Amino acid sequence: MEPASPNRLELENGLWHQVSPKYVWVQLISMGSVLLITVVVALVLALVLHQAWVWIPGGIFLVILVWMIAITPRQARAIGYQLRDDDLVFRRGILWQRLVAVPYGRMQLVDITHGPLDRGFGIAQLKLVTAAAATGVTIPGLPQATAESLRDHLVAVAESRRTGL
Repeated sequence: MEPASPNRLELENGLWHQVSPKYVWVQLISMGSVLLITVVVALVLALVLHQAWVWIPGGIFLVILVWMIAITPRQARAIGYQLRDDDLVFRRGILWQRLVAVPYGRMQLVDITHGPLDRGFGIAQLKLVTAAAATGVTIPGLPQATAESLRDHLVAVAESRRTGL
């Protein structure tokens, strides 16, 4: 499902690839575990050690965390990439939208990483590194096979563009 805001940064029509729905589950599990740990720590401090002050920062932290959990599916829908003739375009963000075009000839490193939850769900992150730090891109939540084939494709295209073929 594509973000439908009329104020969204747009490019010419092309095929936008989105992250896997499994990415949302990985994020929700990660944030849910932080939420659980926060609740346990707050309860131990408040009830066992009689530290009533913990309810104020704990409550603020819990509200922020619950808000982050609530908007995670929408944030995942805003992430996408497009392979064009001369570059890869990456977008993300709801309020602070980021749209980055990384020329194939400027790519220096294409890296795949995945943590324990990512491996359990069969997804990975693809990181593109260029000489300019501001144009580095990390595409999260790609299916493992997609990440590997995209890495191979990007390396091949980047190599041909750097050599001028």
